Amino acid sequence: MTQTTRRPTLFLALVPVIFLTSLISINVFIFGDDSLSGSNQIVLILSAAVASVVAIRLGHKWTDLRAGIVKSIGSAMTAILILLLIGSLAGTWLLGGIVPAMIYYGLQILNPTIFLVAACLVSAVVSLATGSSWSTVATLGVALLGIGRALGMPDGVIGGAIISGAYFGDKMSPLSDTTNLAPAMAGTDLFTHIKYMAWTTIPSISIALIIFLIMGLRTYSGNVYSDITPVLDAISGTFNISPFLFLVPALVIFLIIRKVPALPALFFGTLAGAVSALIFQPQIIQQVSGMDDRFHVAAYIAIMKSMYADISVNTNHEMVNSLLETGGMRGMLNTVWLIICAMIFGGVMESSGLLHRITESVIKLAHNTGSLVASTAGTCIFFNITASDQYLSIVVPGRMFADTYRERGLKPQNLSRTLEDSGTVTSVLVPWNTCGATQATVLGVPTLVFLPYCFFNIISPFMTILYAYLNIRISRYKSPEEAQKDVSLKV
Repeated sequence: MTQTTRRPTLFLALVPVIFLTSLISINVFIFGDDSLSGSNQIVLILSAAVASVVAIRLGHKWTDLRAGIVKSIGSAMTAILILLLIGSLAGTWLLGGIVPAMIYYGLQILNPTIFLVAACLVSAVVSLATGSSWSTVATLGVALLGIGRALGMPDGVIGGAIISGAYFGDKMSPLSDTTNLAPAMAGTDLFTHIKYMAWTTIPSISIALIIFLIMGLRTYSGNVYSDITPVLDAISGTFNISPFLFLVPALVIFLIIRKVPALPALFFGTLAGAVSALIFQPQIIQQVSGMDDRFHVAAYIAIMKSMYADISVNTNHEMVNSLLETGGMRGMLNTVWLIICAMIFGGVMESSGLLHRITESVIKLAHNTGSLVASTAGTCIFFNITASDQYLSIVVPGRMFADTYRERGLKPQNLSRTLEDSGTVTSVLVPWNTCGATQATVLGVPTLVFLPYCFFNIISPFMTILYAYLNIRISRYKSPEEAQKDVSLKV
């Protein structure tokens, strides 16, 4: 910000946000689930234009705003590349029979009564082991969705269970980027953060599991896709199903546990899926390529198409056919488009200081510990909605509230816990946020459809606020001198 810029009023800072939320609401009403196919992207661009007009009126130069946009988009490039790779991975895993194998074996060991609980727990364990909710949802989650559909369950309920578990693991795993980012921003160490976060996270996931169990017992015990034999026959009659196919997802999990970055891990998983297709599914290669001879050419065509284009596998069962289709990289392009547009808006809002002005006003409303934590949680959610980025919902509030927490005698683990309880887990509930858009695309379930069933994600912010108001597990400094010693820990 240059010396010639003027400080925005709160109303002026809110103008782009009001414009954004108003048009997004109109889009959802008019376009429904199709709003992510272009209309929301245009709204984000228009909102960025409104924010730019406000910023220029305050004295900011376009070159500075453009630099903010470039920086914002650059921060999302890893997420974009991961998203494209997930599209390719889903394609080769379908071609190689991995996802069908997961559905095949899953149908034989799960039933509707315990399925939602099992889906949540399994997703939590895998995400905890890998540190990645995105990888968990894109691999295991897609398979669980197929199993749940075969058992006759609505997509939204299945998606809610998968996402609840995946974000529990992502939030608690020491391998997760957000689990490392939150304590860094607040000024505490990783394992203090995880231990302190467990006090609110475990009750939240426990309540979610109880709700899923009740839903399974009361709703699905007598309303199931009762005869799964035709489904199993359709899968086994089309694919060569073998337990060896699980070596491919095991490889991806192993690589991530070994701290191999997500991009190369997903890349190797994609290649392993292609190799699996060559070894186990030559008949699927012929079907997808449309060639019965020259297998080497057919294999090249089928593998390439599975990575970048829409493919589907035909069986003798209509419902199974709906499970065995994927869009490859092409299927992710709308989401990539949305992420870029969201980063343009977020870049203008942050570089112009408009977001800072809004959150600054929020701090003034915090008069006690409960209201301070509630203000922090609200700010995190606000950034997830307006900046459309999970990392910004942790980084900016973390920087803004760190001094305030310390000045009020609160140790930084109080802040880091709130950042995760409110920033990490609510990102997936916003349709135009990078997380919400990505998971909706990967699962093929609109955000607003699975949102009501993401019980863990919904409960978490309220749990951390409740703890603050009841003064439960609120860590405090013994003296101002002790607080001053912690200044050096803040990033």
